[in-house]
Amino acid sequence: MALVSEFLGQLSLNVGSCESKYPTVVPAVDFDPDKDAARIETAIKTKGVDEATIINVLTKRTYSQRREIAFAYERRAKKDLVTALKGALSGSLETVILGLMKSTTQYDASEIKGSIKGLGTDEEVLIEIVCSRSSSELAEIKTVYKELFKKDLEKDVAGDTSGDFAKLLLALVQALYDAGVKRKGTDVATWISIMSERSVPHLQKVFDRYKSYSPYDMQESIRKEVKGDLEKSFLTLVECFENKPLYFASRLAEAMKGKSAKEKVVTRIMVSRCEVDLMKIRTEFKSQTGKSLFQTISEHTKGDYQKAMLSLCGGDD
Repeated sequence: MALVSEFLGQLSLNVGSCESKYPTVVPAVDFDPDKDAARIETAIKTKGVDEATIINVLTKRTYSQRREIAFAYERRAKKDLVTALKGALSGSLETVILGLMKSTTQYDASEIKGSIKGLGTDEEVLIEIVCSRSSSELAEIKTVYKELFKKDLEKDVAGDTSGDFAKLLLALVQALYDAGVKRKGTDVATWISIMSERSVPHLQKVFDRYKSYSPYDMQESIRKEVKGDLEKSFLTLVECFENKPLYFASRLAEAMKGKSAKEKVVTRIMVSRCEVDLMKIRTEFKSQTGKSLFQTISEHTKGDYQKAMLSLCGGDD
């Protein structure tokens, strides 16, 4: 650990990087919110509910288009679309569709809230979201979290986690960056500061240079030095610095290893990344597993949930 923190502690870190988008869900051409709202109204009223139409419309529109559909629906039906969808749908499909009715930031904030609500914390969700989003995305999540839940994200995270794991998450959530850190020492605090004051291109260079200083790569060093949730968090950060789409591709592959998919994980990644970088995740998935994401989803899911996931996937590779 000493070597790692000393090496990292001597690096100045610059802030911010604008990430390009590689979405699978793009704005629908010839978009007519009134027409879409009418189709959804009919689909909801149909005896037994016409799920296929709801899936076809909402998974093929961007969030801003879905919002327009929601306004048009409310004008027509004198009802809130989200409430109507809640009443009409159930199970995994309901979770997906209601997730799509939120912006990516609202969705992330809600998933974090869900992971720290009630007894026990779903650390996996916290780690995945907090450690994979950029500083600017986390700043937005914080604002939206406060708007939605009238609470501070930092306070909720602090109240629900402990030790160095809590310190790391808080450092990330507070998006602390004090450029030009010059710290030495073998403590976890140094790592936390380095990891949270993060600029992706810069850290990628750090990891490459680190390899020439140490017999281990960064991930091996982390596994040797830290354990538990902290280890998972550091590894997630490193994986996301090195190749974020690959991180999500690995999460998806892991979630669809067994006979049936871990739907929560699959849903969260597909819904939160479909307007961000799902196209790149698809490419990484194929090169990592030798199978397309589309094919894998087809084999591990079924019914309306499968239709929705394949539609968000946006094609086979």
